[in-house]
Amino acid sequence: MTRARLALVAAPLLLAGCSLAPKTVLPAPPVPQSWPVGDAYLLQSEAALPVLSYGQVFTDPRLQSLIEQALANNRDLRTAFANVAAARAQVRVTRSAQLPAIGVTAGAGYADRGDSAGSADFSLQGGVTGFELDLFGRLANATEAERNRALATEAAARTVRLALIADLADAWANYGADRDLMAIARDTAANARENVRLTRARLDGGIAPRTDLRQAEQILATAEDSIAAQTSALAQDENLIRLLVGGDVDPTLLPASLAEATAAIVALPAGVSSEILLRRPDVIEAEYQLRAANADIGVARARLFPSISLTGLLGFASDALSGLFDGGAFAWSAGGDASATIFDFGGRRAGVDVSKAQRDAALSSYEGAIQTAFREVADALAVQGTIAERVRAAAANSEAAADTAALTDARYKGGVDSFLASLDAQRSLYSARRSEIATQLLLAQTRIALFRALGGDSAAGAEQP
Repeated sequence: MTRARLALVAAPLLLAGCSLAPKTVLPAPPVPQSWPVGDAYLLQSEAALPVLSYGQVFTDPRLQSLIEQALANNRDLRTAFANVAAARAQVRVTRSAQLPAIGVTAGAGYADRGDSAGSADFSLQGGVTGFELDLFGRLANATEAERNRALATEAAARTVRLALIADLADAWANYGADRDLMAIARDTAANARENVRLTRARLDGGIAPRTDLRQAEQILATAEDSIAAQTSALAQDENLIRLLVGGDVDPTLLPASLAEATAAIVALPAGVSSEILLRRPDVIEAEYQLRAANADIGVARARLFPSISLTGLLGFASDALSGLFDGGAFAWSAGGDASATIFDFGGRRAGVDVSKAQRDAALSSYEGAIQTAFREVADALAVQGTIAERVRAAAANSEAAADTAALTDARYKGGVDSFLASLDAQRSLYSARRSEIATQLLLAQTRIALFRALGGDSAAGAEQP
C-alpha cells in the first residue's frame, strides 16, 4: 500500500479522536472558606472533620439495626437504585453507536418456470451497514454526556440514601421524645386525679368552693386529652419508622426515652473548611449535570459538520448449495456516504445556543447547590453552638417549676394560698417539662441535621459506569 493510500485510510481514524466540547472548568465554591463565627457559633472544635459513616454517628445497635433494614428494604431507595441501573444501561446503549454493528443474512430460493427445469439460488452475506465515522466527536460526546448523567443519577441515589438514614434517626428520636411526653401526661393526669379527689372532699366538707373542683377537673381533662394525643403520636411515630424501614419493626429496637436516643447520636466536630461540601451527594450530582451539559455542547457543534458513513459487504452466492463456498461464489463490496445540511434556517446553530444556555443553567445550579449546602451547615452549627446552654436553662426551669408547684400545693393545703395559685403552678410545671423535652429533642435533631447537611456518610462512594 502506498503512503498516499495509507494516509487516506488513517486520516478518518485520527480525526475520530477530536472533540468539539469545551473543557469543563468548575468555578471556585461561591461560599466563604470557613464557617461563620460569633456568639452563636462558640464552643466549636477547630479540628478537621473526619469522614464518618452512619455507624460512627448513630452508635446505638438498635438504631443501626433499623438503618440496615431500611437500606435493604426501603422502597424509595429501591427506586433510586433502579434508576441508577437504567442510567448505566443507557450509557452502554449510547456507547454502542461508536462501534460498527455487524449483521449476517442468509437466503434460499427456488423458481419453477413451467416449461423447463426450475432454478435455485442460495446466498450468505455479512457486513457493516451505515457505520458513522465519529470525525468530530459527536458520538463520543453523546456517550460522555450519558456517562455523566448516570453518575448524577447515582449521586441522586446517594442523596436518597443519606436522607433515609437521617429521616430514620429523626423518627427514632421523635419516638423517644413522645415516650417522655406520654410519661409527663400520665404523671400530670395522676396528680390531677388526686387533686380532684381532695378538692371534692373539701367541697363536701364545706371547706372549698365548687369552682375549685371544676378547675381541678379542667386540669384532669387536659391531661387526659394529652394522653390520648400522645397515644396517637406514638402510633404515628411507629408507622413512620415502619415506612422508612420498609417492613415490620421490632418494638425492642425503639428507644424507651429521649435521653436514650440523644446519648446514641454523636455530636460532630465543626469548624472545618467549607470545601468539604464538595462531597455532598447533591453537589456531586449538580457537578455531573454540569459536565453532561458541557458534553452536549460538543454534540450540538458536531452536527454543524458533515456526517460520513461507511458500508461494507462480503458474502457468497450460488445457484447450488453444494457450490455456495466455492471460490467463484465469493463477492465483496465497500462504499461510503457523506451528508451535510446546507441550509436549515439556523436550526443547528440554535441547537448549539440551546446547549450553551443549558450549560450556563447547570453551572448556576451547581453554584446554588454549594451555597444551599453552606447555609444548611451554618444553620446547624448556629444551633449546635448554643444548644447546650438552652438545654441547661430548660432543665433549670423545670426544676424551679417543680419546686414551685410543690411549695404552692403545700401552701394551698395549709390554707395560705388559693387553689388558683396551685393550679397555675401545675400548669407552669407541665409547660416547663414539655419545653425541656422539646429542647432536648432539638439537641438530637441538630446533630442529625449536621450529619445530613455535611453529607457525611462514607459509604456513598461512586462506581464509574
